[in-house]
Amino acid sequence: MSTTLIIICGIGYLLLLFAIASYAQKTINTSRNLVNHPFIYALSMGVYCTAWTYYGSVGRAASSGIDFITIYLGPTIMAVLFWPVLRKILTISKSLRITSIADFISTRYGKNFSIGMVVTLFCVFGVIPYIALQIKAIASSISVLQTDSPNSLSTIYIAIFATIILFVFTILYGARSVDAAEKHPGLMTVMAFESLVKLLAFLIVGVYITYFLFDGMGDIFTRIASSENKQLFTLNSKSGYSGWMSMTVLSMLAIVFLPRQFQVSIVENVQEQHLKMATWLFPLYLILINIFVLPIAMGGLLLQGNTANADYYVLSIPLMQHQDWLAMTTWIGGLSAATGMIIIETIALSIMISNHLVIPLLLCSQQNQNWKQVSLQSNILIIRRLSIGVVLLLALLYYLNLGQGESLVSIGLISFCAVAQFAPALLGGIYWKEGNKRGAISGIIIGFVIWFFTLVVPGMVNNGFLPTGILQEGLFGIQWLHPQHLFGLDQFDSISHSVFWSLLLNIMAYVFISVYTQQEAQEQYQAEIFTNINKHGAIQENGLVWKGTAQMQDIRNLLKSFVGAERAETLLTAYANRHKINLQEKLVADPRIIGFTERILGGVVGVASARILLQTVAKEEEISIEEVLTILNENQQMVEMNKELRKKSLELSKATQQLQNMNTQLLSIDEQKNEFLYTVTHELRTPLTSIRALSEILFDNPDLEAEQQHQYLEAIIKETVRLSNLITQVLNLENFEAGRRKLTITEINAGKLLDDMAATLSGIIQTKSLRLTIQLSQRPTMIQADADLIQQVFMNLLGNAIKFASTTINISITKTATEYIVEITDDGKGIDAGMEELIFDKFFQAKNQTLKKPEGTGLGLAISKKIIELHGGTIWVNKGFTKGAQFVFTLPYEQESIGGR
Repeated sequence: MSTTLIIICGIGYLLLLFAIASYAQKTINTSRNLVNHPFIYALSMGVYCTAWTYYGSVGRAASSGIDFITIYLGPTIMAVLFWPVLRKILTISKSLRITSIADFISTRYGKNFSIGMVVTLFCVFGVIPYIALQIKAIASSISVLQTDSPNSLSTIYIAIFATIILFVFTILYGARSVDAAEKHPGLMTVMAFESLVKLLAFLIVGVYITYFLFDGMGDIFTRIASSENKQLFTLNSKSGYSGWMSMTVLSMLAIVFLPRQFQVSIVENVQEQHLKMATWLFPLYLILINIFVLPIAMGGLLLQGNTANADYYVLSIPLMQHQDWLAMTTWIGGLSAATGMIIIETIALSIMISNHLVIPLLLCSQQNQNWKQVSLQSNILIIRRLSIGVVLLLALLYYLNLGQGESLVSIGLISFCAVAQFAPALLGGIYWKEGNKRGAISGIIIGFVIWFFTLVVPGMVNNGFLPTGILQEGLFGIQWLHPQHLFGLDQFDSISHSVFWSLLLNIMAYVFISVYTQQEAQEQYQAEIFTNINKHGAIQENGLVWKGTAQMQDIRNLLKSFVGAERAETLLTAYANRHKINLQEKLVADPRIIGFTERILGGVVGVASARILLQTVAKEEEISIEEVLTILNENQQMVEMNKELRKKSLELSKATQQLQNMNTQLLSIDEQKNEFLYTVTHELRTPLTSIRALSEILFDNPDLEAEQQHQYLEAIIKETVRLSNLITQVLNLENFEAGRRKLTITEINAGKLLDDMAATLSGIIQTKSLRLTIQLSQRPTMIQADADLIQQVFMNLLGNAIKFASTTINISITKTATEYIVEITDDGKGIDAGMEELIFDKFFQAKNQTLKKPEGTGLGLAISKKIIELHGGTIWVNKGFTKGAQFVFTLPYEQESIGGR
């Protein structure tokens, strides 16, 4: 493949990363913000899958079979089963503005900068080879692609060029602010994008090899099972179960203690809730990216055997098949795997170097410096950017001098074992109060010494830097000091051997020294905070545990020198307003302001350096653990009291709201009662007035003609019937509402019932020139209901339809699995929007007295609703009609009994 094409594609991909980062950075405060989505957070954790995953897993699978899966089994177990541990680490870090794993351990053990320096040095020493591995992967993969190119570039030039580009990118998007606790939205969006790129690229090449070059996974596995490589389906006899166990433990610890993983999962976390999605999406990601590792490795053995480097089967196989486009796609995926790791790992290490090596040494060497009067913003940024350059330069030098001959897997495992040495101090620190800095420092140093002796020394011997006698006879000729058989243990492979001894002696030193030495007061305080963060997190944020004095102006000037005057004033004012502190009246700083300042400075220069800086402007008095616990308990009681008061206040607010709602409801009921009484008396008065007037006419005029007397008597009878019907309806409605009305259930032929009603009403239907249609899904349609009551419902609804229809009325009955649905539709003026439920209220017309009132009592629909509900059905008005109205009610097939209910 053409070298020019490779360079163009590589640069094009890196420019795309620049564009994505810039877009994400610009939209951080808009509705298009991507970083706030938990999907981005979960995908960014995919930075765990480096060039080791992309290339090295295939190489390991080709030599050791299923052993490779342990590197991904550990993180899956940690994410699924031990997520409470991750959540506690996250909660502590957010509460205390912790910026790195060195910051975390330093803060836990009394904000001691010595332990921070130790962790940083060992972290750099252990992880630099891992970064070099990524540079090696970039250079070697390009070398594979340009095998047939006449103008091939040297891997050295490739490595140097790639390192320079990554340095520029990391500076632009990883060192923009002095606040190391500040989020990097552009960078996290890029990491999520790169996770998708490498996943899709690996799946594409996996599908091609598995299903286009072979007949699926079964075909590959069958061929391997009948070849000399059938041992790939079994555990490595040399490492066995101990190898599986040690690799699983290492990978479990790596997902937390690798600097890049701590950076993306803890420091860059925007919301703690995002961790919930990551606990299932990240394991799913690991499963997907490893589905085709074995098929690719075994397919490579079948196609190329030992003629090609197994680490790069994903490139060499497509090239062998003349699929250059696929090889280029796969290489872009590998490039994303390597660049993502380099960028994040370098940022994490640069923060640790600047905050725990350079700045503390600078402060200690110039103790008399008046930091209040110096602006250090630009200096800190320069230090951090130089640290990025130093990290990348060291990684490049390691690759050029030591790493070219080592496999991707071996380099990665050495780094995994290195960062595992932080586990006892960190995990012990968040669950065991008695752990102290002497035990932590001793454990870490002993663990790293054993790690160096058992894993690094053999590599230095093999590369000619140390005499070969060390691997033959042991150190100083003492056999039990043999690096690979320490203290005579020769049953483990090199990684398991190193993990066993380094972690065992690390834990023993941490526990024994912590038990037999005393904690200082600051350590005891931090131990209480870390082990009970859910109890004391809010207290720590308020900065209440402080004994001493400091001038407010000194605190203000100190903060200005590190974050700038404008931001310092903004931060102080916002905090003071939030906690009701009057800064204008304060000459001596409030303890909460001092604690807040320390937390802000901790995000800029690290917790230990922030402590040193505060001591230059504040006169802090020694505070005993008894005083600390007393303050914590008092503050905790205050927090609990505030919670209880908020709870009571909320309950009171709810009770008040309920009372207001009940009062509103009572007022509404009272209004309805008044309207009811008014309407009833009005409706009763009308026929009574007519009867009285007609009767008086007959009484006062006995000589009226017989025909006229007959008309008056007929009118009196009609008004009497109307009066009787009104009283009957009111009594029926009251019986329904009181639950005194019982049903007499019989089987009714609905079709016959409707036909009889249509015949009865045919006169008025013809008078109004209406067309009535009846549609039944089947005849006969037998329903179970109270015949008199259901006839009253039909009569009420049909009467309303006749009253308002313009030309047509339609009645339909359909059948479902459990009930009948009755629809009565007319094409009249319809029902006003918002009135669909109100029309079922009693005397609904009484609310519209200004309108022309149709004939009727206003009780028909209210009674119909009660009757239908008594039958176990529902009634409503269909809101989908633009012209006319449609009333719908349902009746269940089976009533409780035939003959009574």
